[in-house]
Amino acid sequence: MDVPKLHHWCNSEVDAKECPKIRLRPLHTVLGVVGRAIRIAVASIDGVALNASSYIQWSAYANMVSRKSERMETTSTKRRIVFTTVGSLGDLHPYLAIASEMQKRGFEPVLATLEIYRKKVEASGFAFRLLRAMLVEKLDRELMQQVLDLRNGSEYIIRNLLMPALRVAYEDTLKAAEGAALLVSHPFTFATRLVAEVRGVPWASSQLAPMGFFSPYDPPVLPNAPFLAKLRPLGPIVFRPLLALAKRFVDSWTEPYRQLRSELGLPSIGHPLFEGSYSPALVLALFSELLGTKQPDWPGQAVITGFAFYDRDGQQGLPPELARFLDSGEPPIVFTLGTSAVMDAGMFYQNSAEAARLLGRRAVLLVGSDAANRPDSLHQSVAAFDYAPFSELFPRAAAIVHSGGVGTTGQAMRSGHPMLVLPFANDQPDNADRVRRLGIARVVSRTEYTVERATQELDSLLTARGYQLRAREVGERVSMQDGARDACSRLEALLW
Repeated sequence: MDVPKLHHWCNSEVDAKECPKIRLRPLHTVLGVVGRAIRIAVASIDGVALNASSYIQWSAYANMVSRKSERMETTSTKRRIVFTTVGSLGDLHPYLAIASEMQKRGFEPVLATLEIYRKKVEASGFAFRLLRAMLVEKLDRELMQQVLDLRNGSEYIIRNLLMPALRVAYEDTLKAAEGAALLVSHPFTFATRLVAEVRGVPWASSQLAPMGFFSPYDPPVLPNAPFLAKLRPLGPIVFRPLLALAKRFVDSWTEPYRQLRSELGLPSIGHPLFEGSYSPALVLALFSELLGTKQPDWPGQAVITGFAFYDRDGQQGLPPELARFLDSGEPPIVFTLGTSAVMDAGMFYQNSAEAARLLGRRAVLLVGSDAANRPDSLHQSVAAFDYAPFSELFPRAAAIVHSGGVGTTGQAMRSGHPMLVLPFANDQPDNADRVRRLGIARVVSRTEYTVERATQELDSLLTARGYQLRAREVGERVSMQDGARDACSRLEALLW
């Protein structure tokens, strides 16, 4: 039998039997396996028992990770945790929140992400490692129009941005993982699992929104087939075959990932976008159980932590001018398109400002850095700003209008105020439908967001007492959750 190739453990590609760095030392191997067996038992006691499929994956994974225990690491490397993430600020912030909490606990967090976030990561006090996981030099309007296309956005992200960069991302992740005691991955940093298996480094995966689990027991709203949401009451009988068909439809998107796994001598796994993205050790569901609860077909090692909030942007508190505006009158309606859709805003801000004027309401527009988003003239009751921390602005709002990104949705839920959501693409339609079902939001499609429609929807949202009462109740519950702290406790357990 051919011995599989192991890449990058040694200075060159060699057979496993010829590489001196991976000769097993029996005592260390036994201790490593025993330690992981104890963690499985603890996870079972804690109600996170592994199912049969997960146990098989875990066994193979534990055998690889046990190699790690033979290397006598320094104290500092045993405390180093590498987070890999890619995408918009909404994809970066949860990991900054967890990294901040881990740093307080004495760990050494490292953020591996896109070059455009280097300054933000370093300004937050963390080590930065370059991760060229997307074929993109900057996030601009043209790119966002492709990414946020309702029908084809998800395919464009996987096929055109992530898969072509996979091999470079693998090399970058190998470098970033040097000396790491633990890796933590975003759903789209596909190379992290490869490096974890090749290097034998413990690894935890994460999902930022319920849609990531793609469960027929809690069927997501598919951006290119939203009409299927009407069949939701029929449950898994209908959605199990529908979602299975959807998985087969997107199977070809990740063929480069399967090819690279084969070249690395790694065994085949489930679908890289779904069950193949889950770590056998721990899957962090970084959202509130109010947005999505654990389903029977989720991996047993999945844990709902709550949202991991982070919205600092190199400044402390609200901009002084915004603070004065808030202090000068009634709570305003806040209009924002988060950190992605703001780059493809269209007439959103112009229509929003006019709707607020017709309602006789004050308004705050968060327009981003693109001057084209700022209306030419604003009524004195409307103020526009590039950015403000949601955690400080949203609690002072009357209502929040946004595009349904999961980070903004979480902040709006915590604020205790109702929301109007106009989803663009990807997970946004599903997030929007979930807060609608919670009774704290109304939803309007992006193409139907006119001055007249916005005025009607906001009037209903602000005058119906039920939305406000339910939003306040949800806000109190979300405020009691601490996703970053819970996630850190789970990650620490992997390092026992």
